[in-house]
Formats: sequence, C-alpha cells, structure tokens
Amino acid sequence: MLQLVTTFGDSSSGLGALGFSGSAFIIQLITFILVFLVLRKWAFKPIIKILGERRETIEKGVELGQQMQREKAELEEKVEQALSEARRQADGIITSAQSDGRQLVQEAEENARGKAEGIINEAGERIKQDTARAWKNVEHELAELVSEATEAIIDEKIDNKKDASLIDKALKQRGTA
Repeated sequence: MLQLVTTFGDSSSGLGALGFSGSAFIIQLITFILVFLVLRKWAFKPIIKILGERRETIEKGVELGQQMQREKAELEEKVEQALSEARRQADGIITSAQSDGRQLVQEAEENARGKAEGIINEAGERIKQDTARAWKNVEHELAELVSEATEAIIDEKIDNKKDASLIDKALKQRGTA
C-alpha cells in the first residue's frame, strides 16, 4: 500500500501534478502522530490539568460572587430593618421628649402661679401691716397735735396720762358720732 501511495503521488497525472508527494505525506503523517503522542503525554495532560484547575477556580469565584451577592442582599435588608427600628425609636423618643417638655412647661406655669399667689398674699399682708402701722402713726401724730392744740387753748401743760385719756375719749366720741 505504501508503494501505491508513493507511485500515485509520482505520476505526472493526478495528485503528483498538483505537487503531492506520497512519501513526504507518509513521513509527515508519522511525524504528526509522534508529535501528537509526545504532546499528549507531556504537554496536553498538564495543560488540561491546568485548564481544569482554572475552570474550578473560576467556578468557585463565580459561586463565591453569587454567595456574596446573596449576603449583600441579606445585609442590606438587615441594615434597612435596623434603620427602620432606629427611626421608630427616634420617633418615640421625640414624642416622649415633647410630652415631657409640655409637662415641664405646665408644671413651671403652675409653680409660677403658686409663687405669684404667694407673693400677692404676702404683699396683701404687708400692706395690711403697713396700713395698721400708718394708722397708729397717724393716731399718735393726731394725739400729739390735739395735745399741742389743747395746751395752746387752755394754756397749761397736762401730764401724759391725763393727756392720753383725753385723746382716747375724744377719739371714741368721734368714732361713735
């Protein structure tokens, strides 16, 4: 058969006319098979092994990326829940603070009213005392004026006891009249 291929390629008609040489083809085929076997044993296996490892690494990376996406979505949901809870608590605190503020203002107003009433009552008592004191002073001055007027009229000095009794008598008569 080898001879058939080599003679078939040598003829001037057919494949030989196209520049095909059967012996060159067989040598190239044997060389190709030997190179293929050598490459398969020492090159293809390590290359296939490396490509397999890379594929596994890439698959692990893709799986890890998907897992991270899921974890990110879960984390975002947790953050949203935490923010919602924080907003709810903040609203509660604000409401409580406003209520406490209103209560403090009301208590302060009540305290101020109580203090104002106390001050007014105290001022009223002081006015009464001052009025009573002023009346006593007026009575005393009136008594002195009456004493001086009586002395001027009768031209004699009356002792203090007699003077006080005359003044009291005159005041009582004036109060009943």
